[in-house]
Amino acid sequence: MAQIKVVVQRAVPGTPEQVVAKLADYQGARARSWPQNVSEYRVLAGGTGAGSRIAYRLQATRKRVRQVDATVSAPDPTTLVEADQNSSLQTRWQVAPGAGEQQSTVTATTTWDGAGGVGGFFERTFAPIGIRRLNTAVLDKITDQPG
Repeated sequence: MAQIKVVVQRAVPGTPEQVVAKLADYQGARARSWPQNVSEYRVLAGGTGAGSRIAYRLQATRKRVRQVDATVSAPDPTTLVEADQNSSLQTRWQVAPGAGEQQSTVTATTTWDGAGGVGGFFERTFAPIGIRRLNTAVLDKITDQPG
């Protein structure tokens, strides 16, 4: 069983503090940022930053559905980690200053322990495409929101 890693990095408008605040707003900005393949999103605890707990249904492929129950930690002021309690799935959102004064660079790194065998081959081939789309959609929608 090999670890699968998907990295999405992009420049977004806003200072690192503003961008982290949007990413950490699980009741507001993040609640509105999920793409169509995420449903049944809810905040189970907290709602802002570390200590929050969120749950949602992720339609990874037409046939594969994953129930995510993630706890949020913040190892430092520019990083949020969402760790699924049901699996090894983890997404780390890191925000750094960008090229301009009102710009940041966000790196979303999602990792999980992949399956072995033929199923693992298809997972390693197709799941990263879906995760890349998911994290890109979150960044697109976060960027479009005021704040």
